[in-house]
Amino acid sequence: MHENTSAISREALLTEANKVIREHEDFIHGMLATEVEQNGNVLVFRGEFFMDQDGLPTRKTTAVFNMFKHLAHLFSEKYHLED
Repeated sequence: MHENTSAISREALLTEANKVIREHEDFIHGMLATEVEQNGNVLVFRGEFFMDQDGLPTRKTTAVFNMFKHLAHLFSEKYHLED
């Protein structure tokens, strides 16, 4: 299943992912990946989604969703979680 990707720890992957987030042109202060899980061949990133006081999405929510999708495409081709 993972013959073309390298094993990586969650901690190392989150460190690398958050570096990409901080350096990305669409970075928003507070944007951070705090969790990652393996779902088949796809790495799924999670973190703060910037909901408003009623729990509804804000404009920042779309930016975060797009960033996590970008990370999934970027890293799923390179890595799989070692555990």
